[in-house]
This record gives sequence, structure tokens and C-alpha cells, in this order.
Amino acid sequence: MKKTPSRASRSSASKKPPGVVVVGSVALDIVHTPFASSDLVLGGSAVHFSNAASFFARVGMVGVVGEDYPLAQLDFLRRRKVDLSGVAVLPGKSFLWEGRYLDNFLARETVRTEVGVFADFRPVLPEHFRAANVLFLAAIHPDLQWSVLQQMKSPKLVAVDTFKLWIDVARDRFLKVVKHADLLFVNDDEVRWLTGEHNLFKGAKALRRLGPKWIVVKKGEHGSFLFSDRGVFLSGTYPVFEVVDPTGAGDAYAGGMLGYLASQPRLGEATLRRAMTWASVVGSFYVEGFGPDGLKSVTLAQLRKRHREFCRMVSLP
Repeated sequence: MKKTPSRASRSSASKKPPGVVVVGSVALDIVHTPFASSDLVLGGSAVHFSNAASFFARVGMVGVVGEDYPLAQLDFLRRRKVDLSGVAVLPGKSFLWEGRYLDNFLARETVRTEVGVFADFRPVLPEHFRAANVLFLAAIHPDLQWSVLQQMKSPKLVAVDTFKLWIDVARDRFLKVVKHADLLFVNDDEVRWLTGEHNLFKGAKALRRLGPKWIVVKKGEHGSFLFSDRGVFLSGTYPVFEVVDPTGAGDAYAGGMLGYLASQPRLGEATLRRAMTWASVVGSFYVEGFGPDGLKSVTLAQLRKRHREFCRMVSLP
């Protein structure tokens, strides 16, 4: 029997296009660290991204969950005006990931992955999502990323993320997506894997020749780099004295950056650099709790306060 999806939110309170749309996974996680373990917590790239981006802009979230998913736990996103009408509910189990961090968070291993209904994910954007100005294609199969691109009207900014698996199994199709991207998020290993360049700067330069105007290389606790025709910009990280769980921090970083960009009247080098400082602050909150909890109860006033502190830390006398 054909599975008929329902929607996490059958109708949007407003059919106005969101400022930014994210297409990615909506999952349940169990996380073990050297110091503690979580129960089932909300996970998935779309959830982490939306949690961060919703501080700055209206977000449209696209994903799929099973009938077992605790949709009521997404109410904190609804209160932040995240539009969940793009989240399909299918008969079956939700995507579940269980992982363990080792060596003081320097390494991570997967304990189990149960793909569930995510195996049947075929993203369909609600009509009002298609006019969004900013699109984030999280690290899903390149064929799905491409199908979303075909549904959009004329976004001002397309940002793409990936991980090594998709480079391994669908490299040509991923490069096809990258050609149509304005901004590419990668880590240093992915730069080398995609380009064959050991030197990070040469590798980022090679990635720009594939299509994107901007390359953001995420280096976790060591900050991030922006590569563009204006050269290189380094953004540090806000110092966190106790890391609880780094899961989702990369997607939250992208959410903070793209949410801020969606709130601005124009895009440019200076705006991207400012966006990276906000993303660094968002990421610092994110690692202070399991799943989305580190940022879940943070207020905009707290975010602004930490951003001011961060700006003082990196300013020259």
C-alpha cells in the first residue's frame, strides 16, 4: 500500500514566504559522551538549523518523520515562527541515530543508525516556500538536493552542505549541485577529499572554481574560514568552558549564519563576515546542552550579550 504523508502542520499561519528554507533530516538521537549520556533527544540537520536561524528570520523546515516522532516537542520552534508545513509524517519509524564521543570529543563513532522513513524522503516544498530568498540544502543525498533546487523560484542565496559519504557515492551529482550554489559549507577533510589538495587554502580556491562564490570551512573549536574573491577571513569561536554535546553545532552554525543573512537587505562580503560572528556565538550556546537544548531556552538578549562579548574578544586595541 502506498504511504500517504500527512503534515506536521497542515496549514501555515501565514502564506508569506519564509526568509530561509532548510531541507534536511529530522531525527531522534541518543548521545554518549565521555561524561554523560542522553535519553532520546531531538536531532537532525533541519531541526538544529531551524533552532538557530529562527533567532533572525522566519524559517521554513522541510523533512520527514515517522508516526513515533514527538511532534509536540517541536512547539518551541513553532513559537519562534518556524513553519513546519514542509515536514511530512509517514507511517513507520523516524530516523534514529545513536553515537558516542571519545577522547574528550576528539573522535566520534556511530553505535547504530535506523534510517526509518527517511529512506523514503522525497522533499516536496509547500508552494509558499518556493519563493524564499535563502535556501539551505543540508547534508542529504545530492539527488534530493537537486530536486529541491528545481522546485525553487529564484533564491538570492543557495547554500549547500555535505559530508564525506555523498562525496564517495555520488561525487558527480554532488558537483552538479555545487555548480549552482552560492555558498558551500565544508570541513577541512572534505576540502581535501573533494579537491585532492592538502593545503586548505589551495583547496578552497579550487572549490570556488567549481561554482560557489563563497566557501566556508568549518574547523569546530578552532573557528572557521571564509574564502572569497576578497581573500580570506578568519572567525574564531566564543570560548566554552564546559562542552556537553557538540552534535548539531555545525548545522546550528549554518543556521545562525544564513538566518542572519536572510534578515539583511543585501548580501556582500561585510555582511557575510558579520554573519559568521553571530554563527560562532550561536554555536557556543549549542554545545552547552544535549541536542537542541543548549540553545532552546536562550533569549535574544542573551545572544546579543554574548555577541558583544565575542566582538570585544576579537577586536584589536
